Amino acid sequence: MGYMTGAAAGVVERDEAGNRGDADADGEAKAKAEHEARRARRARRLRRLGWTLGAILAVAVVVGIVLRSTPWPSALLIRDVFERGATETIAEMQPYVPDVELEEHRDLDYGGGDRTTLDVFHLPGDEPRPAVVWIHGGAWISGAKADVEPYLRILAAEGYTTVAIDYSIAPEQIYPTAVRQANDALAYLEEHADELGIDAQRIVVAGDSAGAQLASQVAALTTNPEYADLLDVSPALDADQLVGAVLNCGVYDLRAMAELNGIAAWGFKIALWSYTGSQDWSSAAPGAMMTTIDFATSDFPPTFISGGNGDGLTWLQSIPMSQRLQEHGVEVSSLFWPADHEPALPHEYQFHLDSDEAQVALEQTLDFLDDVTG
Repeated sequence: MGYMTGAAAGVVERDEAGNRGDADADGEAKAKAEHEARRARRARRLRRLGWTLGAILAVAVVVGIVLRSTPWPSALLIRDVFERGATETIAEMQPYVPDVELEEHRDLDYGGGDRTTLDVFHLPGDEPRPAVVWIHGGAWISGAKADVEPYLRILAAEGYTTVAIDYSIAPEQIYPTAVRQANDALAYLEEHADELGIDAQRIVVAGDSAGAQLASQVAALTTNPEYADLLDVSPALDADQLVGAVLNCGVYDLRAMAELNGIAAWGFKIALWSYTGSQDWSSAAPGAMMTTIDFATSDFPPTFISGGNGDGLTWLQSIPMSQRLQEHGVEVSSLFWPADHEPALPHEYQFHLDSDEAQVALEQTLDFLDDVTG
């Protein structure tokens, strides 16, 4: 059996203790190094996060400044949404267009300016017919004459010469360009009435949404000389040539627009800023002059006016306009629906011809046209 002397054993114990000490020292050094590495990594992450947040904040500040200083980005976003909706509505109306041959006169230039063209549709033949001149909607910042073509084909099949006009939209062009162009379009139609199959003594001006607002301005300036003077527009037609107006889902009192809320309020504020060129549109001259409820007189033409119960503009705009016209003694045919009507009818419900309510509106529109042009 082997054994160690006390001295030898002591040497071994000291060696083992030294090894343990060295191992402990190495462990502490490694742990310290790992801790420092973690701190360094955290510091780098925090610096990157700080840079990212700083960049985001800077972009947000720039975007905020841009959005407060110009309506362009928001207006173009709204335009994109509206154009996609218009495409869907055109497709929805298309099945209801009668399979009837129509003569077409397309892209006639009435003004020599930006988007100053019009399309005309009527049954074959040269005889003059009552004309329905339709101004498309789109919140003054979007839309095109093609948006209402299916509806005008339906009316043309009933014996009317229908006209869809394009006009300059905002923010590329601002008020009062569009209303002047609408008046120019009427002047062109009167000048070329014979070749276009138009009875220039029986003209109805019509519109939807922003187009209804423009149509109401055309009707007011044609029948109210003082208003025409304020606009500095010479009416293209005599008052007795304008036998009617069709106003669907329009805006006639800009002061009341302040009562809108939510996304609709934001959208209209952007649209009106774009169209008038001023964030203070409600208190500036354009807002006052666009408020046709103040300029309608007893000479305003007989009017068909309608709006859906699910459209805030019906309660703030269409119904008050209908009441004001009746107070003046104007012949008014109105189509409104109870507040609790189901389904709630949206803005421009008249074009959603899959619905019974839109069919009722079409039938009553045709009855009105027959009354005022017959």
